[in-house]
Amino acid sequence: MRLLTIQNTPNREYLSLFIGLFAAVGIGIVVVTQPIPAVVFIGIAIAFLILSVFHPVAALMALVVLGPARVLISTESAFQLPLDIGQIGLVVFLAAWLIHRIIHVETLPLRLSNLWTPLSAALLFFLVATGLTAFVATSLTAWLLEWVKWVLVFLTFTVVVNIFGRISWEWLLFGLILSGVANALVGIYEFFGGSGALHLLINDRFFRAFGTFGQPNPFGGFMGLLIPLAVMSTFGYVLRWRKSDVSVNLWLAIYYGISSVILITAIAMSWSRGAWLGLGAALLIMGFFIPRRTRLGLLLFLGISVLALVVWFSGLLPQSIVQRLETSTTEFFAFEDVRGVDITPDNFAIAERLAHWQAAINMITANPFLGIGFGNYAAAYPKYQLINWNEPLGHAHNYYLNIFAEAGIIGLLGYGKVWLTIFYRSWKATLHPDSLSRLVVIGLLGSWIYLSVHSFFDNLYVNNLFLQIAVMLGLMVLLLKETQSSVRI
Repeated sequence: MRLLTIQNTPNREYLSLFIGLFAAVGIGIVVVTQPIPAVVFIGIAIAFLILSVFHPVAALMALVVLGPARVLISTESAFQLPLDIGQIGLVVFLAAWLIHRIIHVETLPLRLSNLWTPLSAALLFFLVATGLTAFVATSLTAWLLEWVKWVLVFLTFTVVVNIFGRISWEWLLFGLILSGVANALVGIYEFFGGSGALHLLINDRFFRAFGTFGQPNPFGGFMGLLIPLAVMSTFGYVLRWRKSDVSVNLWLAIYYGISSVILITAIAMSWSRGAWLGLGAALLIMGFFIPRRTRLGLLLFLGISVLALVVWFSGLLPQSIVQRLETSTTEFFAFEDVRGVDITPDNFAIAERLAHWQAAINMITANPFLGIGFGNYAAAYPKYQLINWNEPLGHAHNYYLNIFAEAGIIGLLGYGKVWLTIFYRSWKATLHPDSLSRLVVIGLLGSWIYLSVHSFFDNLYVNNLFLQIAVMLGLMVLLLKETQSSVRI
C-alpha cells in the first residue's frame, strides 16, 4: 500500500541538468554582486547543498552537529537568521531527501508498511492528545511552538528510518557522537575560563561548562544522553576488530573511546547533579543487559552497585563532588513546603526547583484533564506561582509534572505510551545476534534510562535536542528491524 506516489516524474538526467544550471546561474550572480568572503561562504553552502541532494546523509550529519548550536549562533551571529540553525538544517535535510528520491527513482513510493511502526502510532497518539490542549491554551503561539516540536520529531524519525533502510546505520552513530564531542570541547574550554561567567564559578577556580546551550543543566543532559552510546560503541568495535582484524574497526574503536573520555569529562564539568544521577542510573542498568544470560547480568548489576558504594564511602571521590550530591538529596527531602523555607544562597537552586514543582501541581489540581495548554507553563505561571518566585523559567524543572500540568492526564498517558513503546522495542532489539549492534542497542537503552531520570529535574527537549532524540529513535528502530529479520521475536 502506497502512502504517496508522484507520477510523470521528469527524467533524472534532465532534473540533474536543471539543478546544475540553477547552481551555476546562482554562483555567477553571487560572484558578480558579493564581496570575496561572502562568495567563499555562499560557494561552500551551495556545494554542500548539492552534495546533500546526492547524499542526504551529509545534510543529516550537519543537522545533528549544528542543531545544538542554536543558542550560540542566535546570540553571537552578526546577522539574524530567518529560522534557527536546527530548523534550517531540518528543512535542508528533508528537501535533500525528497529531491534525492525524485532523482533516483521514477516515482516516490513511501510504502506504509516500511514506515509505519508501533512507535509511529505512539507518537501520533501523543500528538493528538497534546493537540487537544489547544482549546484550553492561554497562548496559542506557545502551544503551536511546542506541538510543532513533536511533529518535527515524528517527521525526522520517519525520514531517518526510510533513508537508512538502504544505508548503514553506523553513519547515524558516527554523526551523533561527533555532535556531542563538538559541544563537549566548547564546554571544556568554558570550564577553564573561556566563558568568564562569574555566576557559574566553581570553587573560586573553574566555571560550570554549558557548551552552546547557555545553561549547564541541558548541556550536561546532552552529554549524558550520548555517553552510554559512545561507551557501548567503543566495546562493540573492539569486539568486531578482534573478530575481523579489519583496521577500520580499530580506528572506529579508538574514535568512540576518545569520544567517551571527552563526553565524560564534559558532563563532570557541567556540575549538573541531575546529569550525574541520570548517568549513574544508566550505567547501572546497562550492566544488567550486557551479558546475554540473565544470571550474569544480575551479578554484574550487583557488582557495579557494590563498586559504586565502595567508591562513595571510601573517600575516593573529590569532596566537592560528594558535597554537591549530598546537598541536593538532604535539602530536597528536608523541604516540605517551599513557602515556609528560609531562602539562602546555598539552598536557592533546590528551593527554586521545588517552587516550580509546586506551581505545576497547582496547575494540575485546577486543570487535571486537558491541562493549561501544551507549552503554556510560562504563560500560565503567574496565575499559579508561589510568593517570592516570580520568574517562570519556561518549565517546571520536572518534565513529568510539566507534561501533566500542560496536557493533563491525557497528555501524560500519551507521553507514557511513547516511552513504554521505546523501552519495550529497545529491549526486543537486545536479542540482536551481532555483538556491535547489540551493544549499541544497550547504549540506546542507557540513553533512555538517562533521559527518564534526568527528566525528574529538567526539561531536555530544548535547543534542538529533540532532533537528536528523533535520530536516536530512528537508530533504535533500524536495529530492531535487523533483529527481527535475523531472530524470530
